[in-house]
Amino acid sequence: MNKKILLFAAVAVVGAGAAGIAATMDKEPDNPFLQDYTTVYEIPPFDQIKTEHYLPALKAGIAKQEDEILKICDNTETPTFDNTVVAFENAAETLNKVVLVFAALEESNSSPEMVAVAEEFYPLYSESQDAIMMNDKLFERFKYLYDHRNDMGMAPDQIRAVETYYKNFVRAGALLDEAQKQELKNFNTDLTNLYLQFNKNLLNATNAFSIVIENPERLSGLPANTVAVAAEEAQKRGLGEGKWVFTLHAPSRLPVLQYANDRDLREQMYKGYTTQASSGEYNNLPVINKILQTRAKKAALLGFDCYGSYMTDNVMAKTVANAENLLMQIWTPAVAKVKEEVKEMQALADREGAGITIQPWDYYYYAEKVRADKYNMDENELRAYFAVDSVRNGIFNMAGRLYGVKFTEMPDAPKYFDEVTVYDVTDAKTNEHIAVFMTDYFTRPSKRQGAWMSEFKGSWTNPDGTSSRPVIFNVGNFTPPTADMPSLLSIDEVETMFHEFGHGLHGMLSRARLKSQAGTNVDRDFVELPSQIHEHWAFQPELLRTYAHHYKTGETIPEELIEKIQASSKHNSGFRTAELVGAALLDLQYGKLNPTGDVDVMAFEDSVRNAIGMPAELTYRYRSPYFKHIFGSDGYASGYYTYLWAEVLDTDGFELFEEKGIFDTETAASFKKNILEAGGSEDPMALYVRFRGHQPSVDALLRNRGLAE
Repeated sequence: MNKKILLFAAVAVVGAGAAGIAATMDKEPDNPFLQDYTTVYEIPPFDQIKTEHYLPALKAGIAKQEDEILKICDNTETPTFDNTVVAFENAAETLNKVVLVFAALEESNSSPEMVAVAEEFYPLYSESQDAIMMNDKLFERFKYLYDHRNDMGMAPDQIRAVETYYKNFVRAGALLDEAQKQELKNFNTDLTNLYLQFNKNLLNATNAFSIVIENPERLSGLPANTVAVAAEEAQKRGLGEGKWVFTLHAPSRLPVLQYANDRDLREQMYKGYTTQASSGEYNNLPVINKILQTRAKKAALLGFDCYGSYMTDNVMAKTVANAENLLMQIWTPAVAKVKEEVKEMQALADREGAGITIQPWDYYYYAEKVRADKYNMDENELRAYFAVDSVRNGIFNMAGRLYGVKFTEMPDAPKYFDEVTVYDVTDAKTNEHIAVFMTDYFTRPSKRQGAWMSEFKGSWTNPDGTSSRPVIFNVGNFTPPTADMPSLLSIDEVETMFHEFGHGLHGMLSRARLKSQAGTNVDRDFVELPSQIHEHWAFQPELLRTYAHHYKTGETIPEELIEKIQASSKHNSGFRTAELVGAALLDLQYGKLNPTGDVDVMAFEDSVRNAIGMPAELTYRYRSPYFKHIFGSDGYASGYYTYLWAEVLDTDGFELFEEKGIFDTETAASFKKNILEAGGSEDPMALYVRFRGHQPSVDALLRNRGLAE
């Protein structure tokens, strides 16, 4: 998942002007955000950054933006692209520095002190964005450029930037009267605070739940590394020897659901996960209701019939109906596949004399048993070949062969946590510096769940023609290594690592000229194309043989196991597709609501389940109280469908690689130029068609997931 915050338009008019900036900087002479970074490649100097630096730097950044925006607004010259758009994009240097670092660390290495700062930090930041996007004088300059965009000699990427900015201003309330603008500001502030509360509740609820095992017989079936980590967790909690602690974090939760022979343990874990943050001290249900009501008011104020219409208006889908149409083309064959899978699992359980009817907490477990029975494949055996370091070698090898880049570790580079690894990314032929890439792969209590990519510094072209090169990072939540065993990944986790690295490549290889179009600054339903297409290389035999080595013996993965991976690649595709599509459909139904009072969230979930005919043996990939994508921010609200929208593109696109050769240099060069380097500089479908030669259809996705008839 791409988590980058878009900051190129984040400017404000609420500071104290130049005098205020000078005073702030005088009081904070040691604040690293208020100085030029002197570190290698301008990596943030994490060892110098303290919690007390964030708010003063934010306020100084806001004040500096005020002065820069005033200069733009007071410019008596006719608006031009340079004196308006370029000046606007270059007006947020200090603000970008502090917000990018704070947003990254608040999610990946948080603390009670960081959480307290966040409660003041994000509302201030939100207010600063509102103020500038509702600045009438600034909007008039952008409107002039918009009205004259076709007769000012602008390049295509400049015209697109002007059109995008104009629409963003309108969507942010530029056409509202003063009373309406204030109302919109209040809505945005309320939403910012609600997102903070949702995320705080979710992190606390996740960390509050645990299962303590004292009987070793209950560990039957679990992988050795999972048991070892659970024992270490018990030790950390002071529980002593002979106890094991399992948590809701994915490296602990998923092996229990997939391998634990103890059905009660599986049920306990499943219910703990699917009811988290839905009651008690960390209940997110009231927060969700406030979010839904505030979003509906905001959409109505801006002239939209619902929040879903507002969120889909400026992306490839254009309407909620178009997104639903795509999802239903996938949903129907996925449900049919689920019924086949459940039938196979029930038959196996019956043969074993289990005396059960398959329930949701049995799905992972019996799906794994069916895989072992059908393909003679044990994923525990496979894990031994997928140590984190080996898989990292694989993604670097893939990038080198496709795009001619190499990764060299920088052991002395600044890092925000000891487990982070930093790389210098260079052109393999010329040694030209391209980017900095950081990896942070292991779960810890200070890190929220999931996996994502973001940046500490973006990419753009300076007015003098020189380029700023990016600092990109990937975050994961894989099982940490133990004293005698490295972190070993499941098949899904290997795909996740390739996925987030694909986002990383999008950021690292960007050559778009403008900050607002560089890297992952693309339409929300296009941003997952680079991440998802790179998943296809993860288990290609040609690449597997180069990186999948046994962590003990160094043996290359046997051909027999490669064949089993290929044969079972579409196993459980019904479940994997239906839980994802179900969540995306639930998200869209939330977007269509216009509630004036509280909604019974769990009853609403059930009504959507019934309406779409969700099989009883599964649930949504994310239930509402922990659906961070759509309630932890507005980033994927009415947009969770984008993973599948982009999969239509990535599966169709990868078929060209299969046709030409998965490391065909011409095809790779075209993908690099038209997708990775171009960013948001052109219409995404035009870029895709230039690469692929035609528009995609859903057929390739259905073929890839084994859902085609």
